Amino acid sequence: MEALLGVALPGYRPVDTGTWLNDVGDVLSLHHFDLPPDLPAALDDGPALRHRLTHITAQAGGGLVEAAVKRLGGLPALRQMVKLPLPGQPGGQAFLGSFTVPRAGCSTVVKIQAAERGMTGMREAVVLARLGPAQYFRPHPYAPEVQGGLPFHAADHARWDAEFPDHPLTRVRGTLDTLAETVTVAPGFSALPPFPGPAEAGG
Repeated sequence: MEALLGVALPGYRPVDTGTWLNDVGDVLSLHHFDLPPDLPAALDDGPALRHRLTHITAQAGGGLVEAAVKRLGGLPALRQMVKLPLPGQPGGQAFLGSFTVPRAGCSTVVKIQAAERGMTGMREAVVLARLGPAQYFRPHPYAPEVQGGLPFHAADHARWDAEFPDHPLTRVRGTLDTLAETVTVAPGFSALPPFPGPAEAGG
C-alpha cells in the first residue's frame, strides 16, 4: 500500500525503490511494514514511550537524541532522532531521523540517515569548551538512569544547528522539518484503524 506521498524531496535522486540519495551522501528512504507496530508504548503515553525508546536505543549501542509525537500528513506519528557509532571510525557517528506512522495492523516509516565524514567531533568539542563538562554532560531527560550506549550531551541540542549547518545532525533535523511540511498521507492508509498501543495491537 502506498501510504505517504511527497517523500521524494528536492535535491535527492532515486537510487532504488523507495530510496533516495543527495550529493552529500544522506539517504532518504520509505518503508512499509504489514505487521502490528512494535512501538513499546501507545502514542498518547509520551513519557513511557520516550523512556522505553531511550533504553532500547542504549542497549543497541546508540543514543536517543529526541523523540516526540507529532503530526505527519494529518496523522499522529513518532518523530525520533538517534545517534549511532560509525563502524571502523573511532569517535565517528551516524545520525538517523525518522517518522513512524503506526496504524493498528501496519506502519510506515520515512527515514533520513546522515554520517560524519572527514574530521569528526568538532561540534562536540566546541560546545564542550564553551559550556564546560558540568553543563555539557547531562542525565538523559527521558530516562536519567539509563546506562550504556552513546552519552546524552548538550551539543546535540537544536540551538547549535545554526552554528554547524553542515553537521549531519543539523541536516537530519532539517530534513525531518521539511518532511513534516511536505508529506501527505494516502486516503486508504489514513482510513485504517489507529494504533491502540502494544498490548491491544498484540492481543
